[in-house]
Amino acid sequence: MRKLIVLLALAIGVFATSALPAGAITGDPVEDTEHPFVGLVAFYDEQGQYSHRCSGSLLTPTVLLTAGHCTTDFFGPTATARVYFQQDAGANYDPQTGIDPVTGFPEECAPGTLGVSCATSDELYDYDYATSGPPWREFPDIRDVGLVVLDQPINLSEYGRLAADGTLDELATRRGQKETTFTLSGYGLTEANPAHEVDPRERLMATSKLTNLRSALTDGYSVRLGGNGNDEGGACFGDSGGPVFFGGFSSNTIVALSGWFLGPRQVCTGSGYYYRTDRQEVIDWILQTVPESEASEIDIVEL
Repeated sequence: MRKLIVLLALAIGVFATSALPAGAITGDPVEDTEHPFVGLVAFYDEQGQYSHRCSGSLLTPTVLLTAGHCTTDFFGPTATARVYFQQDAGANYDPQTGIDPVTGFPEECAPGTLGVSCATSDELYDYDYATSGPPWREFPDIRDVGLVVLDQPINLSEYGRLAADGTLDELATRRGQKETTFTLSGYGLTEANPAHEVDPRERLMATSKLTNLRSALTDGYSVRLGGNGNDEGGACFGDSGGPVFFGGFSSNTIVALSGWFLGPRQVCTGSGYYYRTDRQEVIDWILQTVPESEASEIDIVEL
């Protein structure tokens, strides 16, 4: 058992240029046109060099929620970000040129898209995420929440909503909790193994089922969802910070963020663990970190 625990994976979904081959929602994903506020986030160092990518959700026109390990220096100095909200934000990526000629990912916002479907940022925050060791160094409360405040507002008809404090705790007391549906969304790989990877760089979504809320690995800080396969979806490299919605495809209520999984790192299999946002201390940190005018616009809902 101890040997298995050592296989705790590096945060799922961060896709760094220096990482080993590894990638979107796995299992049985479909194109996500339901959540236009979910974006592909590219991060850069102080010299403007592309470093890594994650996924994230707009809570207001300028406040984007993602994972803490995405906004910190976990993969080296991280100073700025650019967010693409097109469903196929990087689908036309050309490995020869290192750019998607349609959207400009990851080097620029395509002409006419700045402030419409693309935005920049130099305001990155994290919920005191531990950067000096693996994500589980402060396990199980790894504080894996981050914020990106955009320079240009992205005006949409809807944004992500935060589930109120204790939403999942109430779920734990209900019968049939394992039948509860969650929806994952992100821009990571759909498949990764030592010999092959599939990286569509599109916003995809899939549903998953609850495994448990209370264990030594979750302990009230994370939620464990079913692994990939068996008609269930999971997350992979590039999905970090992507939302876990409570309910089916039409839900926009966020209860957790894609973070890590237990299993062989290189194949994106095993159960997924997602850091909970339905905790008052997390909600308070978000509201206290963003500009006051934006905090008042964040929707927090009781389910």
